[in-house]
Amino acid sequence: MLLGGIKVTSRQLQNMSGARARILAVAVVIPALNEAGTIGELVRELVGQANANWVIVVDNGSTDDTALKAADAGAHVVSEERQGYGYACAAGVSAAVTLGADILVFMDGDGSSLASELSLLLEPLNRGEGELVLGSRRLGHIRGGAMPGHQRWGNWLSSWLMRRLYRVQVTDLGPYRAIRAELLQSLGMREMTYGWPAEMMVKAAKKGALIVEVPVTWQARQSGRSKVSGTIRGSILAAYHIFGVTLRYAL
Repeated sequence: MLLGGIKVTSRQLQNMSGARARILAVAVVIPALNEAGTIGELVRELVGQANANWVIVVDNGSTDDTALKAADAGAHVVSEERQGYGYACAAGVSAAVTLGADILVFMDGDGSSLASELSLLLEPLNRGEGELVLGSRRLGHIRGGAMPGHQRWGNWLSSWLMRRLYRVQVTDLGPYRAIRAELLQSLGMREMTYGWPAEMMVKAAKKGALIVEVPVTWQARQSGRSKVSGTIRGSILAAYHIFGVTLRYAL
């Protein structure tokens, strides 16, 4: 039969129905570097969500009380001393898979994404209508001062390259996203710095995974200074890794 224009066998349909019928276990992974000002409140909000089984905070070499505040709020705290967004995410994934998570959600620890919107990312996965769900700030709402002009331009260009090179209809490369654990494990992730989110998207696209976007809210970080948009060096490094990954895997 045809499902959304794609030919699906009866066995595949039964498998999809079984996956939807089973309650999927969700782990929220939060890479964090010196986020003591926000991490406690964020973890408490996530722990209060009925659809989050585990909240995993990966302390990526913080020099403040990030790990202590996260643990006090109810998070599973993992330490990853090798600094890099990808290293932190990979450590969180390893912990989540060990716990038995079916779905992995990634979000920043600075309070820029809303814990209350977690269900928006999970709905397509629970309905079997997506394998990688991206929270799109462009489709949602970007609050005043939350995204500098250079970050908006870089995000637009990255999304345009994704559409042109991989034929995947995306509008944003935001950090708030959810993915089936089995899909992520099959991607062979290698980028251990800012290129991790882009690598996830391009490799999922090349595998033919179902990628969908949902609108989310983006607000200014609630404490501290951004490691990316907050400095010229961080912005340049992020752009270098994101564009490099996007172009490299296309070739």
